[in-house]
Amino acid sequence: MPNLILFWHRRDLRLSDNLGLAKACHTTPKVVGVFCLDRALLERDDIAPARVAYLIGCLQELERNYREKGSQLLVIHGEPAKAIPHLAVSLQAKAVFFNLDVEPYARERDKAVTDALREQSIDVQTFWDQLLHAPGEVVTLSKTPYTVYTPFWKNWSQLGKESPTSLESLQGLDESERDLAKKAGAIELPPLENLGFRWDNPLILSPGESAALTRLEEFCQDTIYNYEENRNYPAIDGTSHLGAALKFGAIGIRTVWEASIEALENCRSEETRAGVISWQQELAWREFYQHCLYFFPELADGPYRKEFRDFPWEDNEEHFQAWCEGKTGYPIVDAAMRQMNETGWMHNRCRMIVASFLTKDLILNWQRGEKYFYRTLYDGDLAANNGGWQWSASSGMDPKPLRIFNPATQAAKYDPEAEYIRQWLPELASLDTEELLSGKISRLDRHRCGYPDPIVDHNQQQREFKKRYQQQKLG
Repeated sequence: MPNLILFWHRRDLRLSDNLGLAKACHTTPKVVGVFCLDRALLERDDIAPARVAYLIGCLQELERNYREKGSQLLVIHGEPAKAIPHLAVSLQAKAVFFNLDVEPYARERDKAVTDALREQSIDVQTFWDQLLHAPGEVVTLSKTPYTVYTPFWKNWSQLGKESPTSLESLQGLDESERDLAKKAGAIELPPLENLGFRWDNPLILSPGESAALTRLEEFCQDTIYNYEENRNYPAIDGTSHLGAALKFGAIGIRTVWEASIEALENCRSEETRAGVISWQQELAWREFYQHCLYFFPELADGPYRKEFRDFPWEDNEEHFQAWCEGKTGYPIVDAAMRQMNETGWMHNRCRMIVASFLTKDLILNWQRGEKYFYRTLYDGDLAANNGGWQWSASSGMDPKPLRIFNPATQAAKYDPEAEYIRQWLPELASLDTEELLSGKISRLDRHRCGYPDPIVDHNQQQREFKKRYQQQKLG
Protein backbone atom coordinates (compact mmCIF):
# COMPACT_ATOMS: atom_id res chain seq x y z
CA MET A 1 0.00 0.00 0.00
CA PRO A 2 1.47 3.39 -0.97
CA ASN A 3 2.23 5.99 1.67
CA LEU A 4 -0.34 8.77 2.13
CA ILE A 5 0.60 12.42 1.71
CA LEU A 6 -1.82 15.14 2.73
CA PHE A 7 -1.61 18.26 0.61
CA TRP A 8 -2.72 21.31 2.60
CA HIS A 9 -4.37 23.86 0.29
CA ARG A 10 -4.44 27.52 1.25
CA ARG A 11 -3.83 30.04 -1.56
CA ASP A 12 -3.58 27.40 -4.28
CA LEU A 13 -7.14 26.22 -4.83
CA ARG A 14 -6.47 24.25 -8.00
CA LEU A 15 -4.96 20.98 -9.19
CA SER A 16 -3.07 22.14 -12.29
CA ASP A 17 0.19 24.11 -12.14
CA ASN A 18 0.49 23.59 -8.39
CA LEU A 19 4.13 23.09 -7.41
CA GLY A 20 3.62 21.51 -4.01
CA LEU A 21 0.85 19.23 -5.19
CA ALA A 22 2.90 18.11 -8.20
CA LYS A 23 5.83 17.29 -5.90
CA ALA A 24 3.54 15.26 -3.65
CA CYS A 25 2.25 13.28 -6.63
CA HIS A 26 5.78 12.54 -7.78
CA THR A 27 6.47 11.10 -4.31
CA THR A 28 3.42 8.84 -4.00
CA PRO A 29 0.24 8.18 -5.98
CA LYS A 30 -1.84 8.48 -2.81
CA VAL A 31 -2.39 12.21 -2.29
CA VAL A 32 -5.40 13.71 -0.55
CA GLY A 33 -6.18 17.42 -0.37
CA VAL A 34 -7.00 19.24 2.88
CA PHE A 35 -8.45 22.68 3.46
CA CYS A 36 -8.83 24.15 6.94
CA LEU A 37 -11.50 26.76 7.54
CA ASP A 38 -9.34 28.81 9.89
CA ARG A 39 -11.33 30.50 12.65
CA ALA A 40 -8.54 33.04 13.19
CA LEU A 41 -9.14 34.32 9.66
CA LEU A 42 -12.90 33.88 9.35
CA GLU A 43 -13.58 35.71 12.62
CA ARG A 44 -11.53 38.81 11.81
CA ASP A 45 -13.38 42.11 11.45
CA ASP A 46 -11.98 42.81 7.97
CA ILE A 47 -13.19 39.74 6.09
CA ALA A 48 -15.25 40.56 2.99
CA PRO A 49 -18.38 38.44 2.48
CA ALA A 50 -17.75 38.58 -1.28
CA ARG A 51 -14.26 37.15 -0.74
CA VAL A 52 -15.57 34.27 1.35
CA ALA A 53 -18.20 33.61 -1.34
CA TYR A 54 -15.42 33.36 -3.92
CA LEU A 55 -13.43 31.07 -1.60
CA ILE A 56 -16.37 28.70 -1.09
CA GLY A 57 -17.00 28.58 -4.83
CA CYS A 58 -13.35 27.70 -5.47
CA LEU A 59 -13.49 24.93 -2.86
CA GLN A 60 -16.65 23.48 -4.39
CA GLU A 61 -14.92 23.12 -7.75
CA LEU A 62 -11.73 21.83 -6.13
CA GLU A 63 -13.77 19.08 -4.43
CA ARG A 64 -15.22 18.05 -7.79
CA ASN A 65 -11.83 18.07 -9.46
CA TYR A 66 -10.33 15.84 -6.76
CA ARG A 67 -13.18 13.36 -7.20
CA GLU A 68 -12.65 13.30 -10.97
CA LYS A 69 -8.96 12.52 -10.39
CA GLY A 70 -9.83 9.67 -8.01
CA SER A 71 -9.12 11.33 -4.66
CA GLN A 72 -10.76 13.66 -2.15
CA LEU A 73 -10.56 17.13 -0.66
CA LEU A 74 -11.02 16.93 3.11
CA VAL A 75 -12.47 20.04 4.76
CA ILE A 76 -11.82 20.71 8.43
CA HIS A 77 -12.81 23.66 10.63
CA GLY A 78 -10.69 24.90 13.49
CA GLU A 79 -7.21 25.92 14.49
CA PRO A 80 -4.73 24.61 11.89
CA ALA A 81 -1.95 23.89 14.41
CA LYS A 82 -4.27 21.41 16.12
CA ALA A 83 -6.63 20.23 13.39
CA ILE A 84 -4.08 19.35 10.69
CA PRO A 85 -1.70 17.31 12.89
CA HIS A 86 -4.70 15.51 14.40
CA LEU A 87 -5.98 14.58 10.95
CA ALA A 88 -2.51 13.52 9.76
CA VAL A 89 -1.96 11.29 12.78
CA SER A 90 -5.44 9.74 12.48
CA LEU A 91 -4.83 8.83 8.83
CA GLN A 92 -1.22 7.73 9.46
CA ALA A 93 -0.04 10.17 6.81
CA LYS A 94 3.62 9.90 5.91
CA ALA A 95 3.92 13.63 5.20
CA VAL A 96 2.11 16.93 4.80
CA PHE A 97 3.08 19.10 1.82
CA PHE A 98 2.06 22.75 1.38
CA ASN A 99 2.98 25.94 -0.46
CA LEU A 100 4.37 28.90 1.46
CA ASP A 101 2.88 32.37 1.97
CA VAL A 102 4.36 35.83 2.60
CA GLU A 103 1.79 37.16 5.07
CA PRO A 104 2.87 37.55 8.72
CA TYR A 105 -0.02 35.54 10.18
CA ALA A 106 0.44 32.76 7.62
CA ARG A 107 4.13 32.45 8.45
CA GLU A 108 3.41 32.18 12.17
CA ARG A 109 0.62 29.65 11.53
CA ASP A 110 2.79 27.57 9.22
CA LYS A 111 5.60 27.38 11.76
CA ALA A 112 3.15 26.24 14.44
CA VAL A 113 1.68 23.56 12.14
CA THR A 114 5.15 22.40 11.04
CA ASP A 115 6.40 22.14 14.63
CA ALA A 116 3.31 20.17 15.68
CA LEU A 117 3.62 17.75 12.75
CA ARG A 118 7.31 17.11 13.33
CA GLU A 119 6.63 16.41 17.00
CA GLN A 120 4.49 13.55 15.69
CA SER A 121 7.33 12.40 13.37
CA ILE A 122 5.36 13.46 10.28
CA ASP A 123 7.48 14.86 7.47
CA VAL A 124 6.77 18.38 6.20
CA GLN A 125 7.72 19.65 2.73
CA THR A 126 7.12 23.25 1.64
CA PHE A 127 7.37 25.08 -1.69
CA TRP A 128 7.06 28.58 -3.19
CA ASP A 129 4.12 28.38 -5.57
CA GLN A 130 2.32 31.75 -5.61
CA LEU A 131 5.34 33.67 -6.94
CA LEU A 132 7.43 33.30 -10.07
CA HIS A 133 10.45 34.15 -7.91
CA ALA A 134 10.59 33.38 -4.22
CA PRO A 135 11.69 36.01 -1.69
CA GLY A 136 15.47 36.22 -1.81
CA GLU A 137 15.75 35.36 -5.50
CA VAL A 138 15.43 38.97 -6.68
CA VAL A 139 17.84 41.15 -4.72
CA THR A 140 20.15 44.12 -5.23
CA LEU A 141 23.87 43.81 -5.94
CA SER A 142 24.43 44.12 -2.20
CA LYS A 143 22.07 41.16 -1.64
CA THR A 144 19.36 43.26 0.01
CA PRO A 145 15.67 43.30 -0.94
CA TYR A 146 14.46 45.96 -3.34
CA THR A 147 12.40 48.83 -1.95
CA VAL A 148 11.84 50.54 -5.31
CA TYR A 149 9.81 48.90 -8.07
CA THR A 150 11.66 49.93 -11.27
CA PRO A 151 15.01 48.25 -10.50
CA PHE A 152 13.09 45.26 -9.12
CA TRP A 153 11.26 44.93 -12.45
CA LYS A 154 14.48 45.22 -14.45
CA ASN A 155 16.07 42.37 -12.47
CA TRP A 156 12.93 40.26 -12.13
CA SER A 157 12.06 40.44 -15.82
CA GLN A 158 15.49 39.13 -16.84
CA LEU A 159 15.30 35.99 -14.73
CA GLY A 160 14.11 32.69 -16.19
CA LYS A 161 10.60 31.57 -15.23
CA GLU A 162 9.50 28.01 -14.46
CA SER A 163 7.00 26.26 -16.71
CA PRO A 164 3.56 25.16 -15.44
CA THR A 165 3.35 21.76 -13.77
CA SER A 166 0.91 19.02 -14.78
CA LEU A 167 -1.03 16.43 -12.80
CA GLU A 168 -2.17 12.94 -13.68
CA SER A 169 -4.57 10.71 -11.75
CA LEU A 170 -4.56 10.44 -7.97
CA GLN A 171 -5.34 7.74 -5.45
CA GLY A 172 -7.53 8.65 -2.50
CA LEU A 173 -8.77 7.22 0.78
CA ASP A 174 -10.60 3.93 1.06
CA GLU A 175 -13.89 3.66 2.93
CA SER A 176 -12.35 2.89 6.32
CA GLU A 177 -9.93 5.80 5.96
CA ARG A 178 -12.77 8.14 5.05
CA ASP A 179 -14.50 7.11 8.30
CA LEU A 180 -11.31 7.85 10.21
CA ALA A 181 -11.14 11.26 8.55
CA LYS A 182 -14.69 12.07 9.68
CA LYS A 183 -13.86 11.05 13.24
CA ALA A 184 -10.79 13.31 13.04
CA GLY A 185 -12.89 16.34 12.08
CA ALA A 186 -13.50 16.19 8.32
CA ILE A 187 -16.83 17.84 7.46
CA GLU A 188 -18.99 18.67 4.48
CA LEU A 189 -18.07 22.02 2.96
CA PRO A 190 -20.52 24.44 4.63
CA PRO A 191 -22.52 26.98 2.64
CA LEU A 192 -21.60 30.63 3.00
CA GLU A 193 -24.47 31.39 5.36
CA ASN A 194 -23.34 28.73 7.84
CA LEU A 195 -20.06 30.59 8.22
CA GLY A 196 -21.94 33.77 9.11
CA PHE A 197 -21.65 35.58 5.75
CA ARG A 198 -24.05 36.64 3.04
CA TRP A 199 -23.34 37.77 -0.51
CA ASP A 200 -26.16 37.81 -3.05
CA ASN A 201 -24.62 39.78 -5.92
CA PRO A 202 -22.82 38.15 -8.86
CA LEU A 203 -19.02 38.28 -8.74
CA ILE A 204 -16.95 39.89 -11.50
CA LEU A 205 -15.24 36.53 -12.08
CA SER A 206 -16.93 33.23 -11.24
CA PRO A 207 -15.05 31.19 -8.65
CA GLY A 208 -12.82 28.27 -9.51
CA GLU A 209 -10.08 27.02 -11.75
CA SER A 210 -12.07 26.59 -14.95
CA ALA A 211 -13.50 30.14 -14.89
CA ALA A 212 -10.04 31.58 -14.26
CA LEU A 213 -8.48 29.63 -17.15
CA THR A 214 -11.32 30.71 -19.46
CA ARG A 215 -10.89 34.35 -18.45
CA LEU A 216 -7.13 34.17 -19.03
CA GLU A 217 -7.68 32.73 -22.50
CA GLU A 218 -10.23 35.41 -23.40
CA PHE A 219 -8.02 38.19 -22.07
CA CYS A 220 -4.97 36.99 -24.01
CA GLN A 221 -6.91 36.62 -27.26
CA ASP A 222 -7.65 40.31 -27.53
CA THR A 223 -7.75 42.60 -24.48
CA ILE A 224 -4.11 42.19 -23.49
CA TYR A 225 -2.90 43.81 -26.72
CA ASN A 226 -4.66 47.09 -25.85
CA TYR A 227 -3.95 46.82 -22.14
CA GLU A 228 -1.54 49.75 -21.88
CA GLU A 229 -4.03 52.10 -23.52
CA ASN A 230 -7.30 50.81 -22.04
CA ARG A 231 -6.39 49.72 -18.51
CA ASN A 232 -6.92 53.20 -17.02
CA TYR A 233 -10.45 53.73 -18.32
CA PRO A 234 -13.00 52.33 -15.87
CA ALA A 235 -15.86 52.38 -18.41
CA ILE A 236 -13.86 49.99 -20.64
CA ASP A 237 -13.46 46.30 -19.87
CA GLY A 238 -9.70 46.56 -20.35
CA THR A 239 -8.26 44.56 -17.45
CA SER A 240 -7.83 40.84 -16.79
CA HIS A 241 -10.11 40.52 -13.72
CA LEU A 242 -7.77 37.78 -12.48
CA GLY A 243 -6.97 39.42 -9.13
CA ALA A 244 -9.15 37.10 -7.05
CA ALA A 245 -8.00 34.02 -8.98
CA LEU A 246 -4.38 34.92 -8.26
CA LYS A 247 -5.15 35.81 -4.63
CA PHE A 248 -6.68 32.39 -3.97
CA GLY A 249 -4.57 30.49 -6.47
CA ALA A 250 -7.49 29.39 -8.62
CA ILE A 251 -4.96 29.83 -11.41
CA GLY A 252 -1.20 29.23 -11.31
CA ILE A 253 1.13 32.17 -11.81
CA ARG A 254 3.32 30.11 -14.18
CA THR A 255 0.26 29.46 -16.34
CA VAL A 256 -0.48 33.18 -16.38
CA TRP A 257 3.09 34.10 -17.26
CA GLU A 258 3.29 31.50 -20.01
CA ALA A 259 0.10 32.92 -21.55
CA SER A 260 1.65 36.41 -21.51
CA ILE A 261 4.78 35.10 -23.28
CA GLU A 262 2.64 33.45 -25.95
CA ALA A 263 0.76 36.72 -26.41
CA LEU A 264 4.07 38.58 -26.74
CA GLU A 265 5.17 36.17 -29.47
CA ASN A 266 1.93 36.86 -31.35
CA CYS A 267 2.46 40.63 -31.39
CA ARG A 268 2.71 42.27 -34.77
CA SER A 269 3.32 45.88 -33.71
CA GLU A 270 5.07 47.91 -31.05
CA GLU A 271 1.68 49.03 -29.73
CA THR A 272 0.53 45.47 -29.04
CA ARG A 273 3.92 44.57 -27.55
CA ALA A 274 3.57 47.55 -25.22
CA GLY A 275 0.18 46.23 -24.10
CA VAL A 276 1.54 42.80 -23.19
CA ILE A 277 4.65 44.14 -21.47
CA SER A 278 2.52 46.60 -19.50
CA TRP A 279 0.49 43.67 -18.15
CA GLN A 280 3.64 41.72 -17.34
CA GLN A 281 4.78 44.74 -15.35
CA GLU A 282 1.57 44.53 -13.32
CA LEU A 283 2.38 40.90 -12.52
CA ALA A 284 5.78 42.13 -11.35
CA TRP A 285 4.10 44.79 -9.16
CA ARG A 286 2.17 41.94 -7.53
CA GLU A 287 5.42 40.12 -6.76
CA PHE A 288 7.19 43.31 -5.65
CA TYR A 289 4.55 43.96 -3.00
CA GLN A 290 4.68 40.34 -1.82
CA HIS A 291 8.47 40.48 -1.51
CA CYS A 292 8.17 43.76 0.40
CA LEU A 293 5.69 42.25 2.86
CA TYR A 294 7.89 39.19 3.33
CA PHE A 295 11.03 41.19 4.14
CA PHE A 296 9.24 44.04 5.94
CA PRO A 297 6.30 42.39 7.77
CA GLU A 298 5.85 45.57 9.79
CA LEU A 299 4.20 47.06 6.68
CA ALA A 300 1.03 45.21 7.67
CA ASP A 301 0.82 47.31 10.84
CA GLY A 302 1.89 50.78 9.73
CA PRO A 303 3.70 53.09 7.33
CA TYR A 304 7.13 52.43 5.86
CA ARG A 305 8.21 56.10 5.89
CA LYS A 306 9.01 57.43 9.33
CA GLU A 307 7.41 60.84 8.73
CA PHE A 308 4.03 59.11 8.55
CA ARG A 309 4.33 57.19 11.81
CA ASP A 310 2.86 60.08 13.82
CA PHE A 311 1.22 62.05 11.03
CA PRO A 312 -1.52 64.44 12.26
CA TRP A 313 -4.47 62.83 10.50
CA GLU A 314 -7.98 64.18 10.90
CA ASP A 315 -10.51 62.21 12.92
CA ASN A 316 -13.76 63.12 11.17
CA GLU A 317 -16.13 60.15 11.33
CA GLU A 318 -18.78 61.84 9.18
CA HIS A 319 -16.27 62.34 6.38
CA PHE A 320 -15.13 58.73 6.61
CA GLN A 321 -18.70 57.41 6.44
CA ALA A 322 -19.49 59.68 3.49
CA TRP A 323 -16.43 58.26 1.70
CA CYS A 324 -17.44 54.66 2.51
CA GLU A 325 -20.99 55.18 1.26
CA GLY A 326 -20.10 57.13 -1.89
CA LYS A 327 -21.60 60.37 -0.65
CA THR A 328 -18.68 62.81 -0.82
CA GLY A 329 -20.21 65.04 -3.51
CA TYR A 330 -17.33 64.23 -5.89
CA PRO A 331 -18.90 62.12 -8.70
CA ILE A 332 -15.85 60.05 -9.73
CA VAL A 333 -15.09 59.20 -6.10
CA ASP A 334 -18.66 58.28 -5.29
CA ALA A 335 -19.10 56.20 -8.45
CA ALA A 336 -16.03 54.16 -7.56
CA MET A 337 -17.10 53.55 -3.97
CA ARG A 338 -20.57 52.47 -5.08
CA GLN A 339 -19.06 50.09 -7.61
CA MET A 340 -17.04 48.44 -4.85
CA ASN A 341 -19.91 48.30 -2.37
CA GLU A 342 -22.26 46.70 -4.91
CA THR A 343 -19.89 44.32 -6.71
CA GLY A 344 -17.00 43.68 -4.33
CA TRP A 345 -14.63 45.04 -6.98
CA MET A 346 -13.26 48.41 -8.08
CA HIS A 347 -11.29 49.40 -11.16
CA ASN A 348 -7.61 49.96 -10.32
CA ARG A 349 -7.49 53.56 -11.58
CA CYS A 350 -10.44 54.31 -9.31
CA ARG A 351 -8.73 52.62 -6.37
CA MET A 352 -5.95 55.18 -6.71
CA ILE A 353 -8.42 58.07 -7.05
CA VAL A 354 -10.44 57.22 -3.95
CA ALA A 355 -7.33 56.42 -1.90
CA SER A 356 -5.82 59.79 -2.77
CA PHE A 357 -9.11 61.47 -1.90
CA LEU A 358 -9.30 59.82 1.52
CA THR A 359 -5.71 60.64 2.44
CA LYS A 360 -5.03 63.95 0.67
CA ASP A 361 -8.51 65.56 0.53
CA LEU A 362 -10.12 64.25 3.70
CA ILE A 363 -6.72 63.89 5.44
CA LEU A 364 -7.84 60.64 7.03
CA ASN A 365 -5.47 57.82 7.97
CA TRP A 366 -4.82 55.52 5.01
CA GLN A 367 -5.13 52.49 7.30
CA ARG A 368 -8.86 53.16 7.67
CA GLY A 369 -9.26 53.00 3.91
CA GLU A 370 -7.02 49.96 3.66
CA LYS A 371 -9.21 48.12 6.14
CA TYR A 372 -12.47 49.16 4.45
CA PHE A 373 -11.15 47.93 1.11
CA TYR A 374 -10.07 44.65 2.67
CA ARG A 375 -13.45 43.98 4.21
CA THR A 376 -15.26 44.81 0.95
CA LEU A 377 -13.16 43.58 -2.01
CA TYR A 378 -13.58 40.03 -3.25
CA ASP A 379 -10.01 40.12 -4.60
CA GLY A 380 -8.58 41.68 -1.43
CA ASP A 381 -4.95 40.65 -0.97
CA LEU A 382 -2.95 41.89 2.01
CA ALA A 383 0.30 42.62 0.15
CA ALA A 384 -1.31 44.31 -2.87
CA ASN A 385 -3.90 46.21 -0.82
CA ASN A 386 -1.32 47.46 1.67
CA GLY A 387 1.16 48.32 -1.06
CA GLY A 388 -1.44 50.19 -3.08
CA TRP A 389 -2.66 52.20 -0.12
CA GLN A 390 0.83 53.12 1.03
CA TRP A 391 1.66 54.17 -2.55
CA SER A 392 -1.41 56.43 -2.65
CA ALA A 393 -0.80 57.81 0.84
CA SER A 394 2.89 58.51 0.05
CA SER A 395 3.80 56.53 3.16
CA GLY A 396 5.30 53.48 1.45
CA MET A 397 8.19 52.41 -0.73
CA ASP A 398 8.14 54.99 -3.48
CA PRO A 399 10.81 57.40 -4.74
CA LYS A 400 8.14 60.07 -5.29
CA PRO A 401 6.87 60.65 -1.75
CA LEU A 402 4.06 63.11 -2.46
CA ARG A 403 1.36 62.43 -5.02
CA ILE A 404 -2.06 64.13 -4.99
CA PHE A 405 -4.82 63.28 -7.47
CA ASN A 406 -7.31 65.96 -8.49
CA PRO A 407 -10.68 64.15 -8.81
CA ALA A 408 -11.89 66.43 -11.62
CA THR A 409 -8.67 66.04 -13.60
CA GLN A 410 -8.73 62.27 -13.18
CA ALA A 411 -12.37 62.07 -14.24
CA ALA A 412 -11.82 64.22 -17.34
CA LYS A 413 -8.82 62.16 -18.40
CA TYR A 414 -10.05 58.65 -17.69
CA ASP A 415 -13.85 58.91 -17.93
CA PRO A 416 -14.13 61.67 -20.59
CA GLU A 417 -17.76 60.91 -21.53
CA ALA A 418 -18.74 60.28 -17.88
CA GLU A 419 -19.96 56.81 -18.80
CA TYR A 420 -18.59 55.26 -15.62
CA ILE A 421 -20.01 58.04 -13.45
CA ARG A 422 -23.46 57.69 -15.03
CA GLN A 423 -23.40 53.90 -14.60
CA TRP A 424 -22.81 54.05 -10.85
CA LEU A 425 -24.56 57.35 -10.10
CA PRO A 426 -27.76 56.93 -12.13
CA GLU A 427 -29.43 59.79 -10.26
CA LEU A 428 -27.01 62.12 -12.07
CA ALA A 429 -27.39 60.57 -15.52
CA SER A 430 -29.32 63.53 -16.98
CA LEU A 431 -26.68 66.13 -16.09
CA ASP A 432 -24.18 67.53 -18.58
CA THR A 433 -20.94 65.59 -18.96
CA GLU A 434 -18.86 68.63 -18.03
CA GLU A 435 -20.75 68.98 -14.75
CA LEU A 436 -20.17 65.32 -13.91
CA LEU A 437 -16.47 65.49 -14.66
CA SER A 438 -15.73 68.77 -12.92
CA GLY A 439 -18.09 68.17 -10.02
CA LYS A 440 -19.37 71.73 -10.51
CA ILE A 441 -23.03 70.85 -10.11
CA SER A 442 -25.41 73.55 -8.95
CA ARG A 443 -26.98 73.24 -5.52
CA LEU A 444 -30.37 73.18 -7.18
CA ASP A 445 -29.44 70.21 -9.37
CA ARG A 446 -27.81 68.45 -6.43
CA HIS A 447 -30.97 68.87 -4.40
CA ARG A 448 -33.16 67.77 -7.31
CA CYS A 449 -31.07 64.64 -7.84
CA GLY A 450 -30.69 63.87 -4.14
CA TYR A 451 -26.92 64.21 -4.45
CA PRO A 452 -24.84 65.77 -1.65
CA ASP A 453 -22.75 68.92 -1.75
CA PRO A 454 -18.95 68.41 -1.76
CA ILE A 455 -17.88 67.65 1.80
CA VAL A 456 -14.51 69.42 1.36
CA ASP A 457 -12.81 71.83 -1.02
CA HIS A 458 -10.08 70.02 -2.95
CA ASN A 459 -7.71 72.98 -3.38
CA GLN A 460 -7.98 74.01 0.24
CA GLN A 461 -7.40 70.47 1.51
CA GLN A 462 -4.48 69.97 -0.85
CA ARG A 463 -2.74 73.01 0.63
CA GLU A 464 -3.48 71.81 4.16
CA PHE A 465 -2.10 68.34 3.50
CA LYS A 466 1.10 69.74 1.97
CA LYS A 467 1.58 72.01 4.98
CA ARG A 468 1.25 69.13 7.42
CA TYR A 469 3.53 66.97 5.33
CA GLN A 470 6.27 69.59 5.22
CA GLN A 471 6.00 70.11 8.97
CA GLN A 472 6.43 66.37 9.53
CA LYS A 473 9.49 66.25 7.29
CA LEU A 474 11.08 69.22 9.06
CA GLY A 475 10.13 67.86 12.48
